[in-house]
Amino acid sequence: MRSNTLAVNWVRRGIALVVVAAAAAASGVAGAAADAQSEQQELVTKAERTFSNFMRDPDMTWLQRHIGEAKGVLIAPQVLRAGWIFGGAGGRGVLFVRNASTGQWTGPGFYDIAAATVGFQAGVEVSETVTLVMTDKAASSLAGSSVKLGGDASIAAGPVGAGANRDITADFVAFSRSKGVYGGLNLEGSVVKASDNWNQAYYGKAVPSADILHGAVAHNRQADHFLAELNRASSGQKTSSR
Repeated sequence: MRSNTLAVNWVRRGIALVVVAAAAAASGVAGAAADAQSEQQELVTKAERTFSNFMRDPDMTWLQRHIGEAKGVLIAPQVLRAGWIFGGAGGRGVLFVRNASTGQWTGPGFYDIAAATVGFQAGVEVSETVTLVMTDKAASSLAGSSVKLGGDASIAAGPVGAGANRDITADFVAFSRSKGVYGGLNLEGSVVKASDNWNQAYYGKAVPSADILHGAVAHNRQADHFLAELNRASSGQKTSSR
């Protein structure tokens, strides 16, 4: 019983370290740009840059070939994982989904990503991730309050490089690029939760994430360029630099 209590305390401590470190990193990276735009738009701008980088990466051909089949895409420009044996991961992302009738993209909705990890690990890793939402089940789960990847819906690591021709069957297919001690970021077990306060700040009113993703109520013109990039990418056109 005592060992279980110690393990829980270590997990909590690891998650707290991640949250503190992520906040410090975000404030340092934003710098003067945060004065020119809201932190929500700053995240959208960074996510667009991440998406553009992935769409130009020669190792990400599976992602580039299948973006047109995706029901949605969740982009997190900075996911931080830290720990010593017990640790955690945390970050924020933006979600866009495709309208089933028009094929056009709508969004963004803002989401928090968090996970506790257990195992022999040490160090700090910062990753950027692009996760394709491949099924209606996955899209529906994100329209709710939260979803556990690998629990409520299946998730697979996206093939890169020579493995780009593999067939993948999963609700979510995640790609990541990282620098640090860890070899790669495994999102299985992560909880993805709608960030209602960020959605409200970005759209100027309280609005359910489901309404944002369905394009029924909310729209912010500052995301129009990103939406155009997604429409170009899913139609097989090259994305523009920004």
